[in-house]
Amino acid sequence: MNNNAGCDLTSKQCKPCEGGVPPLSGDEVAALLQQLDGWQWQDKRITKTYRFKNYYQTMAFVNAVAWISHREDHHPDMSVGYGQCIVTYMTHAIGGLSENDFICAAKIDKLFSI
Repeated sequence: MNNNAGCDLTSKQCKPCEGGVPPLSGDEVAALLQQLDGWQWQDKRITKTYRFKNYYQTMAFVNAVAWISHREDHHPDMSVGYGQCIVTYMTHAIGGLSENDFICAAKIDKLFSI
């Protein structure tokens, strides 16, 4: 992960996206993905699995992601299990990825590293 670029993403704020703009190109996605740690790009989405020791830690993480999502007004899909949470971002309004997805992913990674 490129720490300087990652800091750039975490210092940005999501911008409202109502549609009408194209999703990021493959090259743009590939470049932004290099700034994240362990995220996978698949079918117009980015996804990462976070693992925890127990359900309590998993739920604490889910609540922290909910707080970030509320602050950024950009919300992921999450699949929650006993010791893991799968986080998936896609900007539904444009049917693909936007910079907002990468901003939020970077902020979640920063949270997880604390």
